Amino acid sequence: MLPASHRLRRSDDFRRAVRSGRRAARRAVVVHLLFAPAGSTREPARVGFVVNKAVGNAVLRNRVHRRLRAVLAARVPELPAGSLTVVRALPSSASASYDELVADVDGALRRLLEPR
Repeated sequence: MLPASHRLRRSDDFRRAVRSGRRAARRAVVVHLLFAPAGSTREPARVGFVVNKAVGNAVLRNRVHRRLRAVLAARVPELPAGSLTVVRALPSSASASYDELVADVDGALRRLLEPR
């Protein structure tokens, strides 16, 4: 489970991460990562999810959300402190297995975390 201190809740934070952060897309997900400004207070990394109706009905959306939350809960320690991460599920995530979601999220995070 993703601890409350690592959850992204405010719409302003979602908007900031999506508009100003780096983006990496894979088959089932798009990951947006906004690094904390240099010299800012050291807050924990926070993660949010966007799973819209294009993914499927409520049952499918909730399943995808739970799977993505489990994947990111294990990867929060790897994220930079103070960063904002938004994971947006694409329609193909409804038919993706858990292992495929793990591979997609890991690939996207690897690309975003490599130095420019």
